[in-house]
Amino acid sequence: MHEEQNRLKDPSWKKWGPYVSDRQWGTVREDYSANQDPWNYTTHDMARSYAYRWGEEGIAGISDEKQTLCFALALWNKKDPILKERYFGLNNAEGNHGEDVKELYYYLDSTPTHSYMKTLYKYPQTAYPYQQLIEENHRRDRTMAEYELIDTGIFNNNAYFDVFTEYAKSSTDDILVRITIHNRGQESASLSVLPTLWFRNSWSWGYEPDRPHLGKDSGNTIRIRHNTLANKYWLYEGNPQPLFCDNDTNVKRLYQQDGQGRYYKDGINDHVISGANSVNPEMYGTKAALHYDLSLEPGGSYTIRLQLTTERQPFTNFDATFQSRLQEADDFYAQLQKDITDEDLRSIQRQALSGMLWNKQFYYYNLHKWIQGDPAMPPPPPGRDKGRNHHWLHLHNSDIISMPDKWEFPWYASWDLAFHCQTLAMVDVEFAKQQLLLLTKEWYMHPSGKLPAYEWEFDDTNPPVMAGAAWEIYRMEIEAGGQGDRRFLEAIFHKLVINFTWWVNRKDEDGLNIFEGGFLGMDNIGVFDRNTPLPPNAVLEQADGTGWMAASALNMLTIALELARENDVYEAMAVKFFEHFLYIAGAIAGIGGQSVALWDEQDEFFYDQLRYEGLPPVTLRTRSLANVVPLFAVQVLDSNMLKQLPEFTTHMNWFLRHRPDLASMVSRWYEEGNNEKHLLSLLRGHRMKRILKRVLDETEFLSDHGVRSLSKYHNDHPYAYNFNGQDMSIRYIPGESDSGMFGGNSNWRGPVWMPINFLIICSLQRFQDYYSDDFKVEYPTNSGNYLTLREIADALSSRLIRIFKKDEHGRRPVFNSYDKLQQDPHFRDYILFHEYYHGDDGHGIGASHQTGWSGLIANLIKRSYKQ
Repeated sequence: MHEEQNRLKDPSWKKWGPYVSDRQWGTVREDYSANQDPWNYTTHDMARSYAYRWGEEGIAGISDEKQTLCFALALWNKKDPILKERYFGLNNAEGNHGEDVKELYYYLDSTPTHSYMKTLYKYPQTAYPYQQLIEENHRRDRTMAEYELIDTGIFNNNAYFDVFTEYAKSSTDDILVRITIHNRGQESASLSVLPTLWFRNSWSWGYEPDRPHLGKDSGNTIRIRHNTLANKYWLYEGNPQPLFCDNDTNVKRLYQQDGQGRYYKDGINDHVISGANSVNPEMYGTKAALHYDLSLEPGGSYTIRLQLTTERQPFTNFDATFQSRLQEADDFYAQLQKDITDEDLRSIQRQALSGMLWNKQFYYYNLHKWIQGDPAMPPPPPGRDKGRNHHWLHLHNSDIISMPDKWEFPWYASWDLAFHCQTLAMVDVEFAKQQLLLLTKEWYMHPSGKLPAYEWEFDDTNPPVMAGAAWEIYRMEIEAGGQGDRRFLEAIFHKLVINFTWWVNRKDEDGLNIFEGGFLGMDNIGVFDRNTPLPPNAVLEQADGTGWMAASALNMLTIALELARENDVYEAMAVKFFEHFLYIAGAIAGIGGQSVALWDEQDEFFYDQLRYEGLPPVTLRTRSLANVVPLFAVQVLDSNMLKQLPEFTTHMNWFLRHRPDLASMVSRWYEEGNNEKHLLSLLRGHRMKRILKRVLDETEFLSDHGVRSLSKYHNDHPYAYNFNGQDMSIRYIPGESDSGMFGGNSNWRGPVWMPINFLIICSLQRFQDYYSDDFKVEYPTNSGNYLTLREIADALSSRLIRIFKKDEHGRRPVFNSYDKLQQDPHFRDYILFHEYYHGDDGHGIGASHQTGWSGLIANLIKRSYKQ
């Protein structure tokens, strides 16, 4: 067995990892304001002076699993007004399309245990254009593109440093660090490099008064003293200047108060930048940095070697250990990619998986303490106990969690996480399972059964996709030649039954099996904000909410049937979810005595309906991916399996005999398909083809780089509706939205979103399992070319992969028209994985650093080579 696979069996190898956030300022956790304004309570300017309560941030940062001790990189080009200790970006009000990081950095490599990791940061040699970025983005309105760092021209003459940071573990608590700086410019350039080690502040809040300790020891050694850590020494080479201060808030700078301490968190910054007497001359504290003052010739480089260790044996086999860990990482990915012959795709997939692994973060949030306040701090402002998330007092998170993006989304989101786990399972299936189970724990899941959405509003509703993710991971284990983890499947099934019940009781207003999920994670995909309170006599019946619940019922049914193979108790649960599915299917089709039909016979498409009591329903004719979600409710059951489950089969047949209207409408149940299989779906063949007719139409949904979130039809035909006396409209916008309906960064009005495309592909593959190759659909629409559903799924995958892959001219659509990114050898093969992609040309938009669900491209690359 491979070395990395062996290490995966020992949890202690994950004790240290990339668990430091890319941004802690501006988060809800750090907001103690009276007006619930996180962006202004802790700003980027305050960050260097403010000791955080709940987490830490840094460049290329790592920490132990409880973020007790942190390590990250600081830099100074001798021209900036501050040290570069954290990534800069705009807050939600400063960016013309919401918050946005304004840096260039890349997650290049990582093993699942983080035994080897590599990242790259590009740091300009000229003054960083902080103010220019703020002012230009402020000048631009929502109809204009974001102004990015590369737009400033700061990289045009190559006057920048490439700073590679690598980590290699000699053992679980022995970490080697190698920092390599390259001067890419044509002139000599100076640079201060300050590797920084510090303790997260746990002593200022009134619970742990004892301070840990970092202090200068003899030789090139800094001692580490903390009663929970095995790491005792920080060793270094060369002749840097050790600098010490404390990770305490500079109350004098921020609040004009006289503090008891003198060597505050920003002490190293002030000393290096201006020579202030702000570092401890006795060389101890809770924050330490090594100041390497470098001057590099054009094309020159310099390497810094460091070690966090339990023993004072410096640099034993340093280079050999790095070489071994890198080779083991290469071997691990070589096995994973053994079927992939295209070197460019291998690189894209490895970077995508590495980015997923780098986006792990220690997430700490105790709602009770956050609302009530800490003993040693001033009480929170009045009304806090009725403010944000006050219904979630049970929530106490203190775990390593996969983040969507550690700068733009440094907090978990439940439906994002479900997609993350399907990618993470490719390299670390146990971590993927642990992540899904985590959100169902009693200190996460609400007592009502609701899953937490995200820290800005835990009460928001995300699509119920956890059961689908759990089943997919279970199936992946079996496909890999292993045993499916039935204990995991059973554990998560029980918790998701509670969540399913919450949906039925809370999101089906009139008990009609039509669901009103509201936001559902898809921002402003509707003509109006679906989270807006409706008039007392109105209900919004959602095609996507109902489709998600139908898909969830089928996924729960599939899990129950699998568990029933060894425990017949689950047959009764399978019956329950089978009936749930058919009731939902009948309701969305408007049969079975229900008054609501979301299928529109005129357009042959699903639409949301706004129902007013006593009035005919209003059909909201927006052609969006929300209305394609019913396609995802599909499962295929094998006849042989049904023969093994007599109780389920008996009850199922009884139900179908007594409700033939439902059976004939939605499932073709009595018609066995390919290989004696039965289809459970919201769509029979005709309706599926009508949905696909639009989805595969290049004048509507289909772009060269995947399926758009809104039909291009709305470019020339905006949909308008008067809602609560206000004229609202929605039109196709391929890039950043011009609407501020749901904050500054709501962009479901045209771009390509990876998760929905992924589900379309998975659904087509499931339909193919039922239909034979004789069942074909025109692709693209109006082309006269007919393909099987499997061939269409493969073609859609190819379009998505095309976003990142070099074309015949060596250009990647994700990089847009930036020649620097397309051609420069120091840029062109480093990939950014974005939140979403332009609906016409495929370039990356939104959060740019491995937004979790774009990691699904790694799955699609794997599937494209799987026969």
